[in-house]
Amino acid sequence: MTATSERGGLRAAALTPAQAAALAHVRSSAVAERRSALAAVERELAAADVDHRPEQLLAAAADRGWLTVNFHPDRLCADGRAVASALAQDGVYRSQFVTGISNGGLTAYPGGDRDRWEHRMFGGAYQQPGVAPADRPTYGGLNLLDHADGACPRFGSCHLRLRPAVLARATFCLGDSHLDPGVVGTADAFEAVLAGLLAGVAGTGECLGRTGTDVATLARTLLEAPSARATVGRALDDYVEAQIHGPLDLARDVEELVVDPSFAGTPTGATLESIARRYGFPLRWHPGFALAVDGVDAEFRGPAIPVLAARLHREFARPGAPVDAALIGRGAVSVVTEPERWADRGPIVDTLQHLKQLWHVLVWSGEPSH
Repeated sequence: MTATSERGGLRAAALTPAQAAALAHVRSSAVAERRSALAAVERELAAADVDHRPEQLLAAAADRGWLTVNFHPDRLCADGRAVASALAQDGVYRSQFVTGISNGGLTAYPGGDRDRWEHRMFGGAYQQPGVAPADRPTYGGLNLLDHADGACPRFGSCHLRLRPAVLARATFCLGDSHLDPGVVGTADAFEAVLAGLLAGVAGTGECLGRTGTDVATLARTLLEAPSARATVGRALDDYVEAQIHGPLDLARDVEELVVDPSFAGTPTGATLESIARRYGFPLRWHPGFALAVDGVDAEFRGPAIPVLAARLHREFARPGAPVDAALIGRGAVSVVTEPERWADRGPIVDTLQHLKQLWHVLVWSGEPSH
């Protein structure tokens, strides 16, 4: 694998020395675990009476694993532009170190939590002199089960489905990188991640948001023909995180843009449609998530969330309309541009966190919006 290889007629992104070093560091760790990981995979398959070799599942993961990058298109970047507008104008998907926003924790700054996580995970590659914020990796997930809402819907209502060539410059960990995961891999050294997935399924009956499964079902799902992607995964906490090294260029690296239907007929939706036309890939609508305002659960993310949902609905929604991604986005923009309007709720950072949690509730229990 080289940083300038070609696939499908498109020239791959060239990596900086820091990016190449980060990729090599993770691959070295994964290769060191290869033999023991393969043995673990064989044990899990044998215990489940699955008549497939580990190599078959690894090949299937490489063939079926789509990288997806989830994002909220209507959130405001540090420069005041909406994410969708920045994508349309720049043609590049940028990391938290550049945008100044996050749908997880906003800790991407020198000495911040994400900086420390990346130092551990990538062997200090991104802390070397001369490494710019734009050199840092972007984050997504490996959509092994082809969920319609992407690998990591926690981080956004829409997602970019990336071309297969991007796999060569991605690293992976089982679970979120903020948990300092011990299971890491690359596309050509994926054994430890597969072993971790199988062990997790055997122990819990859950895998990548899908409940009521087992090792045999997971193996069969990986090996069967691709689905129509009609089913959302709701994988809020259970995912294979991907770190993409090198620039994420829309025209070169994106296969498809997948959009929440709540943005249909809105200015944000129009911007997303223009992105697809401009950069030459299809736009598809996934089933979406919607809840009646009185159906927002008070237990899943706490009692403050239904109260916030009721206020959002009262101030920004039509009577009878559901709570959906677009409504939460209108609230998120208002909190940033009209902080005085929300001062009665306490610190703005808390309200933004509650909006993220309302989105989690929507993913967890929302119904298809069409």
